[in-house]
This record gives sequence, structure tokens and C-alpha cells, in this order.
Amino acid sequence: MGVGVLVIAESGSGKSTSIRTLNPEETVIINIANKPLPFKGWKGMYKLLDKENPNGNMINVSSGPGVYKAMKHVSDKMPHIKNLVIDDWQYMSSFEYFDKANEKGYDKFTQIAANLAQVGKLPKDLREDLLCFFLTHSEESTDISGRRRVKAKTVGKMIDNALTLEGLFSIVLFAKINKEEDGSLTYGFETQNNGENTCKSPMDMFDEVFIPNDLELVRSKIISYEN
Repeated sequence: MGVGVLVIAESGSGKSTSIRTLNPEETVIINIANKPLPFKGWKGMYKLLDKENPNGNMINVSSGPGVYKAMKHVSDKMPHIKNLVIDDWQYMSSFEYFDKANEKGYDKFTQIAANLAQVGKLPKDLREDLLCFFLTHSEESTDISGRRRVKAKTVGKMIDNALTLEGLFSIVLFAKINKEEDGSLTYGFETQNNGENTCKSPMDMFDEVFIPNDLELVRSKIISYEN
């Protein structure tokens, strides 16, 4: 049984930058939006995996079935890979929604939710030594009592009514930027719910409520906790 970690963030808050600390020789990135990575030297660290380069460590695919197939391939055929990053996961459903824009009725939302659930649940069926990091955008919502909540972004209430993304994960981190007294900015992850978000992690997994935006640190904490 592998482990899935959901990282939720506003755009520009350090979500994708947190990949920089992972060992690229042990990491594959599924780049759903097919965009450049936001850290220096990434082209030398991550090469496209395709027929011409079967040893690459970046996969550009956006559909639900395509992401599912890529994750299975990494688990089954690439035993040296210990970290699987699904970057900009929210675009998987966004692109599917656009593709189905001319379809009428609710069936398209059911299919989008089903694809999200299939991919989000998959880590439990993958290699035990494979960590899957799902990086996705956040959005604000209001619960039934009128309280403000920040949650994983979806393509609408039809999806939210069918699926709570955070419920598929036992570890949900929120990227946050703290402004220090000297005016500098510190990028990090919240590890516990602050009353306004859907963040969570197992008791005593992390020493602090706010940790650096460092996926290698998150990886080491998970491994240490489980062992």
C-alpha cells in the first residue's frame, strides 16, 4: 500500500517549488498542465519520459485515464522511483470539463468525479515504498453554517456534492506564506487544521504546525512516522 499526500495552495504560494528538494533520480513528475517547473535548473533534473527516452522522469498527460495509467506504470515498471508527483491535479478535471462543455445533463459531472476518485484512491493499490504527492489549487467556500472555508479546488458544486477530495487522504497540507518582522517572506506548509481549512495529518507526524515547503522533509517525516 502506497501513501498519498494532498498539498493544497493558492497559485504562487510555493506548491510546485516544494518539488525542488526531492531526489530527481527517485522522482517522477506527472505534469498535467505541461508547464515549466518554478525552480532553477529543473530542465537538467527532469527529462520527458517517452518512447525515445524511456528513462525520463517527467510525464505530460492530463486526462483521468491517462494519469491513472501513468501512475500504474511508475509503480509497476519503475521500481527505483520512490516519489510520484502529480502537479496541478485540479487541471485534470478542468480540462475534462472543457472537453465535455457541449454535453448536457449531469452525467459529465459524475464521470469527472469518478475519474478524480479513481486517481485519488490509487496510491493505496501501488507499491508500498512509493509516495504520491498530489499538488492542487485552493478555493474559498462557505459551509452550511456560513463559515469561511478554504478547500481543494474543483469545477463546481456538482463535483463537491459527489466527492470530498480531502477525504481520500490522511495527510493534507496547505501551502502558506508568512511575512516576517523584517519584511521577508517564509514559504511553508501548514500541517494541522486552523479552523478555516481542511488541513490534517496524523497525530505527532510533524513536530510543528508550520514547516518548510520541502517535500523531501515531508517524505522523511512520513517514513520515520510509519517505521
